[in-house]
Amino acid sequence: MPGKKYIVELTDEERQELRDLISKGKLSVRKVTRARILLKADERWKDEDIVTALDTSVATVERIRKRFVEGGLKRGLNDDPRPGAKRKLDLRGEAYLIALSCSPAPDDHDHWTLRLLADRLVELGRVESISHEAVRRYLKKTS
Repeated sequence: MPGKKYIVELTDEERQELRDLISKGKLSVRKVTRARILLKADERWKDEDIVTALDTSVATVERIRKRFVEGGLKRGLNDDPRPGAKRKLDLRGEAYLIALSCSPAPDDHDHWTLRLLADRLVELGRVESISHEAVRRYLKKTS
């Protein structure tokens, strides 16, 4: 069997930082588990032994080992940013939406609907497009 492709070799400072993180007790379980994986990998534990000791999977151990070697301690401990759609409204846009929803409704309506608010934001050039569902989420967040 060939040797490991990603070998974890921690500096004394990194080792101490990981031990400090584990002893704090205020971090997420994921981050503490990742710190423990890195410490055990640095001590040359086999992946199977790390899996058994920390009740995790081989894939997790391999992924954390690879992330540390490729990106350092910060990347080994933290999640990468997740892809996703860019927000439709910035903070000013959200404030404008709230102000608009609190203003009097158009003449031919008794009250603002989500679709009316979405259409008005597009009409006024605040956004290129926005769904009534996105408007609902923005308003719910601030209610």
